[in-house]
Amino acid sequence: MKVIAFARKEQGTGASRRLRNAGQTPGIIYGGTEAPVSITLDHNALYHALKKEAFHSSILDLEVDGKSEKVLLRDFQVHAYKQLVLHADFQRVDPNQKIHVKVPLHFVNADVSPAVKLSSAVISHVAVELDVSCLPADLPEFVEVDLSKLEAGQSIHVSQLALPKGVTAVVHGGDATVAIAVVPAGATSAEAEAK
Repeated sequence: MKVIAFARKEQGTGASRRLRNAGQTPGIIYGGTEAPVSITLDHNALYHALKKEAFHSSILDLEVDGKSEKVLLRDFQVHAYKQLVLHADFQRVDPNQKIHVKVPLHFVNADVSPAVKLSSAVISHVAVELDVSCLPADLPEFVEVDLSKLEAGQSIHVSQLALPKGVTAVVHGGDATVAIAVVPAGATSAEAEAK
């Protein structure tokens, strides 16, 4: 995705407030070997881009005054009750260094899962994103979780996910659960009465 920005010289609360009143959003690019650069972005373009899932988990082409850089969106601040993006942080990406990013999980085939079809189980999504480490070129937009073989009472763990080549999951403290199939209490008592 391509993002257009402009370098800014004025910094501080007053300068940022003037930018926001003019329909701009202040931001910064940091990381790599170069010095941090203060930038401004068009608020409406940034606001709509932030609604796209891919904007948060993909390498962006950020063009600042005609010079293009590969960056990742690292952080952004939003006003408490107004539809207003207050600030955005971008990190430069080196194509030869691994990056650590949170990638969304897409759950597929829940409707054909034996847990749902045969046992009337409810599939609970324990995690909605996954920490991964990879080179920028290998960064996936999302990781797919196939629920087609999930039985009632079973769960899917991070170790069972099919990750793209060159991508490794960053797990803290054991093999984390991603999804679990639970049979509701009322369904088990109804089955017992039917027998």
